[in-house]
Amino acid sequence: MKKIFYLLVLLFVISNNAAAQSKDETIIRNTLNEQLGAWNAGDIERFMQTYAKSDSLMFIGKSGITYGWQKTMDNYKKGYPDTAAMGKLDFNILEVKRLSVMYFFVVGKWHLTRSIGDVGGHFTLLFKKVKNKWVIVADHSS
Repeated sequence: MKKIFYLLVLLFVISNNAAAQSKDETIIRNTLNEQLGAWNAGDIERFMQTYAKSDSLMFIGKSGITYGWQKTMDNYKKGYPDTAAMGKLDFNILEVKRLSVMYFFVVGKWHLTRSIGDVGGHFTLLFKKVKNKWVIVADHSS
């Protein structure tokens, strides 16, 4: 009887962990969809709400490493001054992987369809749970 009890407890724990991961992964994917919608609406400020508002935010792009939320925002505004430069964004999420209770790693492809010429590449994102909200703390887009 004890073996059955322990087996049931183990199954309960495993199913709860899977459900939590599934819920968190869904939140991460929804956050990326929010980002997509904000970009395609031409709203960089709303797009940036998915990033940690912190001086330790790390963004790595073609110009190197940028630290800080405000500096990242300023770079986005400089690089994409209008909706023609922003174009329409599309993501292809290749992997969403839990690293720990507090971190998720995301790998994907991005593509901008623009009248001034399409561009695209790959990205890796590190999400961290901060104050019960999943936010991007590191972004490497190339």
